[in-house]
Amino acid sequence: MKSFSVCLSALGFCLGLVGHAQQLDVDVQLDYCHRQVQRSLVQLRDAAGKIDYTVTPRCVEAGEEHWTLRSVKTPEEWCAGFFPGILWMDGDSAEARRYTQELEYLAYRPVYDHDLGFIMIGSYLKGWEVTHDAHYKEVLLAAADSLATLFNPRVGTLLSWPRNVQMFGGHNTIMDNMMNLELLFFSGKKENYDIAVSHADTTMRYHFRPDYTSNHVAVYDPQTGRHLYNCTHQGFGDNTLWSRGQAWAIYGYTMVYRYTRERRFLDFAQKVTEAYLSRLPEDGIPWWDMGDPMIPHSFRDASAGAVVASALVELSQYVDAATSHRYLNEAEAMLLTLSSPAYQSREKNPAFLLHSVGNMPAGTEVDASIIYADYYYLEALLRLKELQHKTTKR
Repeated sequence: MKSFSVCLSALGFCLGLVGHAQQLDVDVQLDYCHRQVQRSLVQLRDAAGKIDYTVTPRCVEAGEEHWTLRSVKTPEEWCAGFFPGILWMDGDSAEARRYTQELEYLAYRPVYDHDLGFIMIGSYLKGWEVTHDAHYKEVLLAAADSLATLFNPRVGTLLSWPRNVQMFGGHNTIMDNMMNLELLFFSGKKENYDIAVSHADTTMRYHFRPDYTSNHVAVYDPQTGRHLYNCTHQGFGDNTLWSRGQAWAIYGYTMVYRYTRERRFLDFAQKVTEAYLSRLPEDGIPWWDMGDPMIPHSFRDASAGAVVASALVELSQYVDAATSHRYLNEAEAMLLTLSSPAYQSREKNPAFLLHSVGNMPAGTEVDASIIYADYYYLEALLRLKELQHKTTKR
């Protein structure tokens, strides 16, 4: 199976922010992220200089200066893997190990919901990529088998929220769940591979509108597998485009193509990407929901922008040269905006980015710094740096 680090075969162009007056200096931004990580670690230490690794940074609310911390010993804390992942990517393996090991218990207990994938991908998978520690792979394989128990073969997808079956009136699958398929693919087991492909195919069939914009939630009859209806849970309305949901789709189908090399997934990744790009404001960072009637005065979502920027760097490696060039320009433009004073937290707080939206309908984490925005921003920068390095070697 090929990894993300595939070769740029015969693209024949150099990276650069063509058409933009200012260029993105990736090393400068990575250095900024490193300084912010160090600020976070200082803030997380108690008076005796110790860190409690059983709690993790989740967000910094608008106007605040300190991380809101959440316990990683509750399985519903779906963001528990992102800070360890940031530490792995930033090169602090010692602290990353300490945070990561606190999550091992989740691989060996009955699965709580689909977010087990997010947690393990951010922590153990990022750690395995750095260390190739055999124990990390063992934990990942156990977690993948646990995640697979959410699969309903009649429906063809993983159940997202077991606790919400009654609320939705059936087997619910949310767009976020596309991201968790990586854990199944990574396991290398044919059963898990088949589950992931089935989930991607079924989601492609029922989760999208004719214009390739996504619904947040699809609900199915768990007994017959029949698709019942679509709705939203975190977007503005059932028929609007929740930006982070579309970002999950872009990233998710790009990742599915990486593991399967099935052309239908690459074609679909491009279609959902074009639907997203065609609706962006000029600076490349989406409104939290593209259908919010308050546009252009509604909130932006830097987290969706970071997810898509990271996905586009990868997607650019799988398409023809002209499309690749365009996707890279889009990704760099997004990262340039995210790296500006308008979006970087800088002295305001120790996160990387401002202006993300967690759950607008619930009124939580609105216009906040959120840990997963930082995670995908750093991942996007590192992917771009790797790509630039390969290009200059040619």
